[in-house]
Amino acid sequence: MPNWREWYIAAIGVVLIVGGLAVATQFDSPPSHDHASQQANAPASQPSEQLSSTKSENNGVKPAAKSAPAAKDVPQKAAKQTPAAVKDAEPPAKDIKSAQAPAAKSQAEAPQVVKQAPAAKATPSNQHADHAAHAVAPGAASGGDAALGQQAFRKCQACHSVEAGKNLIGPSLAGVVGRPSAQAEGYNYSPAMKDSKVVWDAAALGAFLEAPQKFIPKNKMAFPGLRSETERRNVTAYLASTGAGAAPAVAQREPAPSTAKQKGSAPKGPAAKGAAPAQKVSPPAVAQRTDPSAARPAPQPGAAAIDTSVAYVPDVRITLRSGIADGRMVYLGVGGGIDGQVNPVLSAAEGQVVQITLLNGEGAEHDIVIPDQNAASPRITGRGTSTVLVFRATKIGDFVYYCDVPGHREAGMEGKFLVTPRPPDQVMVEADISQQPTAVPPPIGDREPQTIRVDLVAVELEARLAEGTTYGFWTFNGRVPGPMLRARVGDTLDVHLRNSDDSAFIHSVDFHAATGPGGGAAATQVDPGHLKSFKFKALVPGLYVYHCATPMVAHHITNGMYGMILVEPEGGLPKVDKEFYVMQGEVYTQEAFGQQGRQEFSVEKLLNERAEYLVFNGAVGALSSLHPLTAKVGETVRIFFGVGGPNYTSSFHVIGEIFDRVYSFADVLSPPLRGVQTITVPPGGAAIVEFKIDVPGNYILVDHALSRAERGLVGILQAEGAPNPQIFEGKVEAGSGH
Repeated sequence: MPNWREWYIAAIGVVLIVGGLAVATQFDSPPSHDHASQQANAPASQPSEQLSSTKSENNGVKPAAKSAPAAKDVPQKAAKQTPAAVKDAEPPAKDIKSAQAPAAKSQAEAPQVVKQAPAAKATPSNQHADHAAHAVAPGAASGGDAALGQQAFRKCQACHSVEAGKNLIGPSLAGVVGRPSAQAEGYNYSPAMKDSKVVWDAAALGAFLEAPQKFIPKNKMAFPGLRSETERRNVTAYLASTGAGAAPAVAQREPAPSTAKQKGSAPKGPAAKGAAPAQKVSPPAVAQRTDPSAARPAPQPGAAAIDTSVAYVPDVRITLRSGIADGRMVYLGVGGGIDGQVNPVLSAAEGQVVQITLLNGEGAEHDIVIPDQNAASPRITGRGTSTVLVFRATKIGDFVYYCDVPGHREAGMEGKFLVTPRPPDQVMVEADISQQPTAVPPPIGDREPQTIRVDLVAVELEARLAEGTTYGFWTFNGRVPGPMLRARVGDTLDVHLRNSDDSAFIHSVDFHAATGPGGGAAATQVDPGHLKSFKFKALVPGLYVYHCATPMVAHHITNGMYGMILVEPEGGLPKVDKEFYVMQGEVYTQEAFGQQGRQEFSVEKLLNERAEYLVFNGAVGALSSLHPLTAKVGETVRIFFGVGGPNYTSSFHVIGEIFDRVYSFADVLSPPLRGVQTITVPPGGAAIVEFKIDVPGNYILVDHALSRAERGLVGILQAEGAPNPQIFEGKVEAGSGH
């Protein structure tokens, strides 16, 4: 009996299993066949059905019946981008029909449907009517990613707004897709842009983004263009996806024709109406980026020639460490692109000043020599010792560097040093938000006290920190430092702070010149998209710092939210020939100094006061390669100097000059100090220095804690004029920086 029972149970189990498999097969077979059919037809149906459905919804035309089920299979990204690209378009009915027709075509015609999709992209034309039907084309035809395009637009926020009627240095880009050139209301375009008669479609946008000056010659836009085709496509896609139209740097960037127009363009409300009184002290919106060489005055006949091709700091920095690898004595690269490489290939361009730091990593005696460049370092012995070799790369070609200690070259300490012809001057692609040192308001003069309106706008944007390096700055009016303001003692300042709509953080302003809660910060904690104001009376003359005072305050300051206001004493300051605006700041990045690409903020380094970058006017090279100070022999120079900080005290010094007069701590009530070499300026403090230019040459602005020059803290004052051998006589070495 037990055996029969076991066999009976087993037989029932087999029957159940076989039956279940049969039922499952019966239910799965038809759907499997249908799915295979849909897969075969998908390439033909999905793109055309998606386009048909989208266009029909936007034009009141009922979609074809076949398109409804296919819409479920449309990839999410495509379904999201297509409506955004076409929501403002009104194509003719014949375009709708042609888009719907492919939905019913067979699989054999599918490739034609896919190829026809970009046909919506219009070629450049001066006929606005032709582009009305294709206003949607740029984003759809470009194939770009709107989200990445929006990130790229952060570089353009200093000069362009996507808000209708909000012109900055460049015109508002709202509605730019499909719009003829020079149509932004209230903006004064250049004659070249007005006469271009371009309509901003995909082709025009792409061409302009690639080479603005080539596409529209003689326009005043300093932006050199986007080198990457992918980035140009992304920008175009972002244009289309914003509906009202937001073009990352596709319209012309020109300086506003007058200060009043610049003042009225940035904030909303009363400031936007442009009805500022003549005496109004309102900061310039954003200074225009120009070729630094174009801004330099031409040397006068008989003036001494000055070599300005090399800054005070070296053009190329290289660090090597001696060590052992694979049983050999070698040089090991430290940092940057050579980090960890054995006997790395070193390179420089002809004429560049090269600095090689050699670290002793294992204790033996070492040096480094490059005989063909007449360069040799001292020898170092002992682990942890170091030496620095500085030379100019004067010969073009392939050379070798090696350790000259007997036997070490043969043991493996040898590498290549390549010197290439000097390339053309670099064209800056990153947005330059560094403040011009000449952006100083004119003297107040002898007048009675009055009420002055000040308009500040908090702008967050990504911009140039160094060559090839960008950072997310927070700014007042799109520049670092913020605009320099000027008033006289007894004036009442009516301060209006607007926080940009696209800001991510609350911002405020604290004036050290104000007497009252938080210096105004208590009344100006402004949410994104809002505006607040307060008034204060300038009671004490002097040069004062202002900065954002929203927690964490140090974070807002290091990101660029600081500036200065000069409160003149009654009757003003003594007259000078040139006035300059210079501020020192610190930037705390996660990556080490010199790394390229986008850099992120490090709160740990900020709290430990370990800055990676120290800068004058917001960026490395701001006052040397980009906007050097200029003067002539015989002129008197005044520098309004301040420290935004937030942490480092400055020992401000101009190499080659002695300060004739110093208003220490910006005290203009006491007689100035005379004959001063270096001044101390604390974070949040300021000073005024004056001196006369007696000899031509380059005068170097530094913090005399000179290690900071290696992290970017260098500026140059270029003085032109006839030599003065009675004061200075000697041969200035070409490219020495002086």
